[in-house]
Amino acid sequence: MDDETSISEDRDKGGEDRSERKFLHRVALVDGLGLVFILVLAAVWFAAGALLLIFACILFALLLYDASRRLASKLPVARQVALGIVVVLLLAIIGGGGWLIAPSISEQADKMAAMVPRSLEQVQKSLERYSFLRGIVGEMPSAGQLRESIASMLPRAGLFFSGVFGAMGNVLIITFVGIYFAASPYVYINGMVTLVPKDKRARAREVLDEIGTTLSRWLFGKACSMVLVGTATAVGLSLLGVPLALILGIIAGLLDFIPYLGPLMAGVPGVLIAMTIGPELALYTVGLFAFIQLAEGYLLQPLVEKRTVSLPPALTITMQVMLGALFGLAGVALATPLTAVLAVLVSMLYVQDVLGDDVRTPSEINGKN
Repeated sequence: MDDETSISEDRDKGGEDRSERKFLHRVALVDGLGLVFILVLAAVWFAAGALLLIFACILFALLLYDASRRLASKLPVARQVALGIVVVLLLAIIGGGGWLIAPSISEQADKMAAMVPRSLEQVQKSLERYSFLRGIVGEMPSAGQLRESIASMLPRAGLFFSGVFGAMGNVLIITFVGIYFAASPYVYINGMVTLVPKDKRARAREVLDEIGTTLSRWLFGKACSMVLVGTATAVGLSLLGVPLALILGIIAGLLDFIPYLGPLMAGVPGVLIAMTIGPELALYTVGLFAFIQLAEGYLLQPLVEKRTVSLPPALTITMQVMLGALFGLAGVALATPLTAVLAVLVSMLYVQDVLGDDVRTPSEINGKN
């Protein structure tokens, strides 16, 4: 009887030891995962500029890859040859167009930098006539502050390097790295997949392919929208007689890359410049920008999204605000494509794999091309 009691006690102790070891193992695992998560957050925070620059390179590579793939499907050439044709055409368009309109752009940019602060002063003086609007005038930036903001906008808009030459360096890095990525994309994709356990590699490849499809479709639709908005803005301002219509159209086209917030940012300098001519012209300018954005939102954007990707507006704006607060103008500019990547990861890795819900990915919502 004593032997049976002793054996029972040994079993209880052994079970307690195993339970204690399991508990310690779980504690160590949770602590380790927490430490890794903190280290990843720290790396993202301190290397945010470099990571955003790499993401911009990937976006440019996807744009080149999609364009070369489309061209290769139309011409009897290999995709690498089509990529070379696309790069040469882009250099010719940018270089030739820059050579033709660079003097005009430079002159108009200098004039805009002088006219916008002066127009702001006129607006402030007009508002000061009304006592109930004087509080708003006190919150508006002075002309000197606005000049400093305009002068420092380019240096602070960089992704990694700072300053004017740093911005040029960012452009060169994005161009060359994007071309290398687009030339041999599967070399880098296969390298990333090999870091995943063997039984998960097929799923990892599916996720990466879906991210590439989603981003390339969004970029294609956004490129079309940017060209149309920029052209319509420049032509409309010219017909209205607003000065510096060319540079304002270019600004509107570039800022259209940022959904929802970009058009608002583009309309401010146009309205202020129109104010130097008169309040009536400024009102017409407001109407022009409103008409272009309504046409884009209710006509162009639905047509583009049928063939590309649709993202929830509230989610997009929230991500713009959050990334803008964390990383500045670069965070705002890249918030939408980052949101698209996040939507793919959540829908495939969490909703589909963890929850088991067969939801559609962002690129599948509007159907396949």
